[in-house]
Amino acid sequence: MSRYFFDLHNGDGPIRDEQGIALPSRARVSKELARILLDVARDELPDSDRAVISITVRDESGNAVSVATLTFSNEWL
Repeated sequence: MSRYFFDLHNGDGPIRDEQGIALPSRARVSKELARILLDVARDELPDSDRAVISITVRDESGNAVSVATLTFSNEWL
């Protein structure tokens, strides 16, 4: 298992993950990315018509290995 760190970038600025989480595979990293994005969106989207939420995943060496972004836009007609 390898340890991965999930750094959040949203309207509040960057939040660096200092603890990380040990995961056995890239598939589990992807599932954790989706879970985090959905949790953050659930908290932030009701208060906004536009939001961009990104997570950068770093490995144990500190190298970025993945970036996931969720974009939300609501326009009243």
